[in-house]
Formats: sequence, C-alpha cells, structure tokens
Amino acid sequence: MYQKLLSALKAGTCCQILSQYAKDAGKPAEKRFLPSESEEEFAALFPNGMTTVEEADGTVTVREPFYPEERLIILGGGHVALALVEFAAKVGFTVTVVDDRPSFANAARFPQARHVICDAFPKAIKELQITAYDYVAILTRGHRYDLDCLRIILDGTLPYYLGMIGSKRRVSGIREMLMAEGCTKDVLSRLCAPIGLHIGALTPEEIGISIVAQLISKRRLCEVTEAKKSNKILNGSDVDFEVLKELAAEDKGPRAVVTVISSKGPTPRKAGAKMVVYPTGQLVGSIGGGCSEHGVILRARKLIGTGTYEFFTVDLTGDVAEEEGMVCGGILTVLIEDIT
Repeated sequence: MYQKLLSALKAGTCCQILSQYAKDAGKPAEKRFLPSESEEEFAALFPNGMTTVEEADGTVTVREPFYPEERLIILGGGHVALALVEFAAKVGFTVTVVDDRPSFANAARFPQARHVICDAFPKAIKELQITAYDYVAILTRGHRYDLDCLRIILDGTLPYYLGMIGSKRRVSGIREMLMAEGCTKDVLSRLCAPIGLHIGALTPEEIGISIVAQLISKRRLCEVTEAKKSNKILNGSDVDFEVLKELAAEDKGPRAVVTVISSKGPTPRKAGAKMVVYPTGQLVGSIGGGCSEHGVILRARKLIGTGTYEFFTVDLTGDVAEEEGMVCGGILTVLIEDIT
C-alpha cells in the first residue's frame, strides 16, 4: 500500500489512507488506499489538511491525508541560495538548485539539495515541470535572468509559492515590463517580491531565514506576510517522507508503526507524524522525543508480532509534563500498529 502511495504522490496526486478499527482492538484493521479524483474533492474532505478521526458503533475511522512532497526549486546558486538550501532542507523541503554556471551548480556546493542542475534557466524550468504544489524562489544574479525565469513560469502551471529576490525598484521594473507584455495583475499578484518576511535581514544567512519563514507561513497558514493572521492551514499533516519510504521498503522484517492521529495544545508533533519501531529498538522517525516517546516505543515493541493495534494517549499537560521535563504540553493520541 505504501509503495502505491509513494508512486501516486510522486506523480503529484493527493491521496488518503482510510482505516477502520474496532475500538476494542479485537478485529483486524481494514485499510484502503484512495487517490483523490480532484483537488476540490480532497480539499473538502480535509479542509485543514489534518488527519480526521470519527467514532461510531464501536468502530474508529481514521482518514490520513497525504500530499505530494514539498519541492523547493531555487533558481540561482549564489550566497543566499547556500543559506536557503541548508535551512529549507532542515524544515522538510526537498530542494532542487538550478544555475547555469558549473562553479555555482554542483553537488559539492549544495550537499543538502536533492538535485543540482547546471543548465540554462528556461530549459531547466521546462524540464522540471513545475506543479501547483511546488515552491519556487528566484535568486538569479541579474534582471535579465529574473525575466527569463518569470516568463516561463508565469506561462505554465503556477507554483503554490513564487518568490523573487531584488530591491523594490528592481521588482517594480520587472512587474511593469511583464504587464506591458500582457501579464495580468491577477497573475502577478502571486509573485512574492521582494522575497522573504520583512525582518530587517542583511546577511545571506538572515535573508535565507526570512525566506524560509515565508515558506513556512505559506505552507501552514496559506500566507506570505507577517501582517496577516489566520488559522487556515493548507497542509497541516506532519508526515515525514523518510518514514513513508521506510514503510514502503520490502523485507524489513517485524516492526510496528506509531501514528499521531490527533493532538491538542502545544504538542511536539502534530497529527500525521509517524514513527517505525523495530524489535531491536531501532527507530525511523519520531513523535516528539523524550520520556513520553520512550513509553510509546516500549508499548510498540511489545505489540510487534501480535497482529494487533492499540490506541494510546500521551498526556503532557500540567504535572505530567513537569515531571518528565517537557517544555511543551498538550495531549497526543497515537495509534500503534503491528505491521509484521
């Protein structure tokens, strides 16, 4: 099932796994993999992008949404790109860097990037086949290259996020040129330029942080400015693609998977977070660390090989959190399943 899931996500299709469990854990779980037929239908099912849990007649139904991997395409391999790649990779983006200069586009310069492409910007953009789930940051070395990139991007499927570095004067001039070429205000309104949240950033590292902050704002709040405040979340799922790849791998032997299915309060991980537990104690992924995770791991190891599952509540509020030395709080509900 997880192999099908990864294949569908790689093709740009949103998917869900629908699982039904008897609350007393006496019956085998029933699971179905369901690729979405339309983005509108999927958005209606998961308006907050979060796992949903329903209970009726002794059956617990869990719907887990999965979205295509968040690809950040960085056009330009200069100093800001160096910082941006590092920080963006750390917060979960799959990074691709493009530059037409060999000395600026090589794996040694960007070890944390998934792909580094040395080619002309227009050609590389066409071959990357930008989707509506992509994030694109234009950080080229000059006005002409910015325009080359924008003309190609704005003429195709618009990415979920599009930002461009540059002074207000430079950005204004580019907008005017594109409008003179027939680009509409509505399309240009999708361009975040100058790129990054306004935090007074000066150094490449500070600018990189301001851009990553804007990417996170767009990812979690559907926003790109610090002035707006909203609780709307596009993709609230906390899923880790490395865990999905581990689950899709064959011949891994007995193991259990732990999934956060709901959270309340300031918990370390949110719904969708997964962790694979092996009998030896080897782990892939995390549900937040600390003593509470350790307790879940012990329960998961006992469950391996039984063919059963268990719902478990981790309480990090009040005295419990203080005793365990946790600085967060809240309550996590996790599902522990044997997948031997």
